[in-house]
Amino acid sequence: MLTNPFRTALRLAPIFAAISFAAASLAAQGSTNVFTGTIDKVDSGAKTIAVKTADGTVKTVKFTDKTAVHGLKDAAKGADLAGKEGGHVIVHSVGTGAEETAHSVEWMGEKTVHTVDGTVEETAKGTKTVAVKTADGTKETFVVADHATVNTGKEVARYSTKGAEKGEHVTVYYTEDAGKKIAHVFKHL
Repeated sequence: MLTNPFRTALRLAPIFAAISFAAASLAAQGSTNVFTGTIDKVDSGAKTIAVKTADGTVKTVKFTDKTAVHGLKDAAKGADLAGKEGGHVIVHSVGTGAEETAHSVEWMGEKTVHTVDGTVEETAKGTKTVAVKTADGTKETFVVADHATVNTGKEVARYSTKGAEKGEHVTVYYTEDAGKKIAHVFKHL
């Protein structure tokens, strides 16, 4: 007879294998990218999303059936963004050029996404705040969004899992709400 821990391990083995396979597939595609802008066009037939960035260029990425969409009640996949043109998004992708593929899109709607570069000074997990010191010495404090992610350049993980460490050099992607800066992405530089 198998013991409970052994039975549990046997039941979880396929799940761990799937997670390992997904991580290996993502790693095989290269480093992860993050960019922000407004949706210019969604082509459900070609499975592409065109995003107009702050500098006015339009960046087009592919999406798959596995591309996750966060922040919309009525959307969960890339194709669900059709009809949402003009909305602000943060895109996490892998690959380059014509092969660049979004693995997740964070919908910000009308909220403009800002960025700031700096070094993590303090983290307060109990209050979910992070203080970042910019190059000019300014200290910016961010409230970490529930869905916030950390992009190391090689992987994207939930902030709740990865967190931010004092001394890390990051770009913070954030929105503003009621006078607070809400951090959505911490990208390692």
